[in-house]
Amino acid sequence: MKTSGNTILMTGGGSGIGEALAHRFHDRGDTVIIAGRRQDALDRAAAGRERIHTRVLDVEDPAAVDAFAKAVVADFPALNVLFNNAGIMKFEDLTQRRDLSDAAATVAINILGPIRLTDALIDHLVQQPDAAIVTVTSGLAFVPLVAAPTYSASKAAIHSYTVSLRTQLDGKVEVIELAPPGVRTDLTPGQANRPGYMPLDAFADAVAAQFAHVPTPREILVDEVQFLRQAEREGRFDETLKTLTERAAQQRAAGGE
Repeated sequence: MKTSGNTILMTGGGSGIGEALAHRFHDRGDTVIIAGRRQDALDRAAAGRERIHTRVLDVEDPAAVDAFAKAVVADFPALNVLFNNAGIMKFEDLTQRRDLSDAAATVAINILGPIRLTDALIDHLVQQPDAAIVTVTSGLAFVPLVAAPTYSASKAAIHSYTVSLRTQLDGKVEVIELAPPGVRTDLTPGQANRPGYMPLDAFADAVAAQFAHVPTPREILVDEVQFLRQAEREGRFDETLKTLTERAAQQRAAGGE
């Protein structure tokens, strides 16, 4: 991925990781189109930055994704990087029958969203020089947070999808996976101030530094996520799962839901 001069589409760009990375890419000389559901959040994220543009997008709606892709290519024909960042996270109790609407929305946004948007833009991207697709997964793709089972499964699915996408697009489009640790954002209630989570600015700075490497790493992994990413390889999966589960339960008991 070029270290500047890209035209990047960033889903989920109105807040959190998407907003912070959009600012980092803008500051290094890229043009960024941030997309999300709420125009007011997008406007706030783009304020004062002439190369950040906004577009409303609901990745749950297949027809909206197709229409959006056609419009964004028409408006930004130099688009060469797709950054699949939009996602939601819900806590779920699997011990009794429940309303599955949260699980269904998680699958629609976290799995079908990037698959649909990638498909809608792939014919354009394979024709672009220096094209790249970035998928945002999670450390929880490798060791699940059992309190958020569908979220963890969705990120594991996109990790696997990314491996296949990278192999099929070899020599045509660069495919990069970004797997964050727990970061202080509003992804879940209380997370923006949760002790032990990585501050957003520190995370964005570390990620931007890795995107400046030549060549770009296939996986963007800050130090704080290696505890999860390497757990199975290092033979400590069960221990890590137990630690993660206990820590999450303590946070919920303390009101850090």
